[in-house]
Amino acid sequence: MKYLTALTSILAVAFAPSGASRHASTQLYNAPRHEVRSSGAAQEMDPEEMKLQAALAEHQQNAPKLGFPTDVRTLVQYNHGFAVMSTNSKANPGFPGGSVVGFAPDELGRPIFIFSGMSSHTQDLLADPRCSVTIASKEFKGAADGRVNLMGKVTLIKGGDEKEAAKAAYLAKHPGAFWVDFGDFNWFRMDEIESVRFVGGFARAGSITAEEYTNAKPDLVSEFGGAIASHMNDDHMDSTIAMVAHAIPGLEVSEAVITSVDSLGMYVKCTRTPRASDQPQQFKIRLPFPRKIEDRKDVKNVIVEMTRAAAAASAAEPAATATEE
Repeated sequence: MKYLTALTSILAVAFAPSGASRHASTQLYNAPRHEVRSSGAAQEMDPEEMKLQAALAEHQQNAPKLGFPTDVRTLVQYNHGFAVMSTNSKANPGFPGGSVVGFAPDELGRPIFIFSGMSSHTQDLLADPRCSVTIASKEFKGAADGRVNLMGKVTLIKGGDEKEAAKAAYLAKHPGAFWVDFGDFNWFRMDEIESVRFVGGFARAGSITAEEYTNAKPDLVSEFGGAIASHMNDDHMDSTIAMVAHAIPGLEVSEAVITSVDSLGMYVKCTRTPRASDQPQQFKIRLPFPRKIEDRKDVKNVIVEMTRAAAAASAAEPAATATEE
């Protein structure tokens, strides 16, 4: 298995003092790095900021995650059902053809499509089945959010039973797809997946083998994790902010938006104004659960536990300070 895990130390830009470069204001980690030329003098970072960076980096390094195969399989399974397909253009040889297409994964995670015989991507695939499909996460809003690229060969589904199975899987994802019964539409599937690339956000990218992808199972909690995230973001963001502060002492954020929830934890997009700066920065962190979650009720129980622990720790801080004085 070839993974590219670039989680190392916190990017100085994320907590940079006022006047420092802001070109990468949404980044958190410093790999890969880009050279930035600046005529300004180098500025020393506050020692407390350096300690906070180190603490956050260590926390994130040790935070449990699903692992790339499960992450990829989960993203494809619980996607909104649309992707960008890039084919080798028949009409313009040597150029890629791009199309936004509907799809649904089968039980092995293979994307299923239904295309009109008149579509350019249909003609492209019949001439050359090699293509790539880029799938963004359901909550995708920018470079900090996950996306998957599958490369392989997309071919016609010919067997009657296979067509019926493909139709059932597609209608489960797209219940209003009335065109599935049109006579000039044909079923296709990416039968041969040759390459799987994954970007989970800044400093988290890599690849897995086709076998790892096929053998992986979607994370079950992620299926309803979006509803939990929406509820927390709409009604209980103050609790999420408190949980972030409790998990990484000293990390005070003004906004904490949960972007996804799985069986091992949550990803949270935080907004923070660094010390000695008046410019807010955004970055995403992993907030792990104290134990693996099995069902929806358990998610609620664990979040309540984490919220109460954060509240208790916050209440204890003033008392500890008064005792020291």
